[in-house]
Amino acid sequence: MKNVLKYSTIICLIALTVAACESNKSSDTAASNTPEAKVASDTSANNPTETALSVTDKGCEPNQLTVTSGQNNFVLTNKSSKPVEWEILSGVKVVEEKENIAPGFVQKLKTNLQPGDYDMACGLRSNPKGKLTVKAGVGDSQAKGTVDQGQLVGAIAEYKVYITKEIDQLVTKTKILTDAVIAGDLPKAQKTYASAHLHYERTEPVAELFSDLDKSMDSRADDFAKKEADPQFTGYHRLEKALFQDKTTKGMKPYAEKLQKDGLDLQKRIATLTIEPKKMVGGAADLIEEVGKTKISGEEDRYSHTDLWDFSANVDGSQKIVELLRPVIQKANPELLGRVDANFTKVDQKLAKYKTPDGGFATYDKVSEADKKEMKTAIASLAEDLSQLRGTLGVE
Repeated sequence: MKNVLKYSTIICLIALTVAACESNKSSDTAASNTPEAKVASDTSANNPTETALSVTDKGCEPNQLTVTSGQNNFVLTNKSSKPVEWEILSGVKVVEEKENIAPGFVQKLKTNLQPGDYDMACGLRSNPKGKLTVKAGVGDSQAKGTVDQGQLVGAIAEYKVYITKEIDQLVTKTKILTDAVIAGDLPKAQKTYASAHLHYERTEPVAELFSDLDKSMDSRADDFAKKEADPQFTGYHRLEKALFQDKTTKGMKPYAEKLQKDGLDLQKRIATLTIEPKKMVGGAADLIEEVGKTKISGEEDRYSHTDLWDFSANVDGSQKIVELLRPVIQKANPELLGRVDANFTKVDQKLAKYKTPDGGFATYDKVSEADKKEMKTAIASLAEDLSQLRGTLGVE
């Protein structure tokens, strides 16, 4: 394997992280944007105290929270006019998040927090950040999992190698894209857009840990108050709009240069990042949930309609995680692994129907409504099963 020496210290670094991780007593099943989610409540006496918070068009209410370290349940209500996300940030790094909360709906986020001062990102990217203070608790305890931690360490080490190689490809292919934009070569830029962006989609559970780069590289216009006219709307989707909707490269040089610079910055940060077990394990579900909740509607690649490229990349990234964890999942819950494999097969079959001879995909407007519905059903089932992995493998 190439670059073995380059990554030889990864296992040692990750071992320290895994050794410090203990499992929660129950899995954090992903909440869904359904009417039932509005009234769902957990009455278990063993669960931590719930902390209520609302996200409005202007930010968080309340804008400052204090909780105790250890297990926390946040009950998040979207009182804004559009789907929102809520993030806990340590500097620019995302500690925990809940995405795509529909207007008027409630979702829960269960997380294990260490003492310290954090920021809260609420709704629009341009909204002011809130403050979260986590005070040290007494007697926080968690049950140890039954997972073979040695196997888990090895899987995470291999995942780091996979992520690093994907980001290397992202930098290389994004430069081809941005060079074409700068040169004014519209056909070449259009042709290379999807193949550059897919590497971000495969690595999203890790790439989006850096909130500043995720904002500048992969935000949609809806994340900003002024939509497409907002100066903070940059990155892949800003170029996508110019290339496919406006059909021009005029004025795009600054955006292209910034995107390439951000990609190089992401590459440097990934090189020194220790991936936490919960981020890898949870990432398998996160990738698929995002497809089911937002991408299936065609909202992400709304200008180019290259949505199936992103679907496929998300599935690739999720399948890679499951494959690396396969021996551990097989030991812990073989029935769950069987369902996951079966649902991956269903999704892969739907995607294969729209593959093109050049290795790409048909534009999303060519997908029939019947196939969209069937794909959504298969993705929802897959996401539900993958959401059990954190609890199954005892990582929190």
